Amino acid sequence: MAERSINILLVEDDEVDVMNVKRAFKKVNITNPLYVATNGVEALTMLRGNNGKPPEVPDSRRLILLDLNMPKMGGIEFLQELRSDSQLRPTPVVVMTTSNQDKDRVEAYNLNVAGYLLKPVTFANFIELMATLNKYWTLCEMP
Repeated sequence: MAERSINILLVEDDEVDVMNVKRAFKKVNITNPLYVATNGVEALTMLRGNNGKPPEVPDSRRLILLDLNMPKMGGIEFLQELRSDSQLRPTPVVVMTTSNQDKDRVEAYNLNVAGYLLKPVTFANFIELMATLNKYWTLCEMP
């Protein structure tokens, strides 16, 4: 089963949301490795490696769950950087944000996100969202 697991990078600065994702993963038995970055700069370092060190997130079968509103480097800026890097460009990204602004949605889709999801308000809905995402990425054929 390990060869079918997907390396998930959660790029999220809100500790409560990070906890909710972890709790929801546990609740619906999502066993994929989960890596957490608190901003876009940290996420890029985890994906690229640093000072000759290999990437922290294995470079095969990756998926990024991305918040948009973060310090240092926000989600849209991170997406622009990711899409301009030939090594990282193919990485699927699902935006998970509180931003319901059309501008953000359009910009994200223009940067080839796989989906744009609004963060649920209740934990029960959060669990449901994670379970649905898990079904989706389990069905997707990833290199």
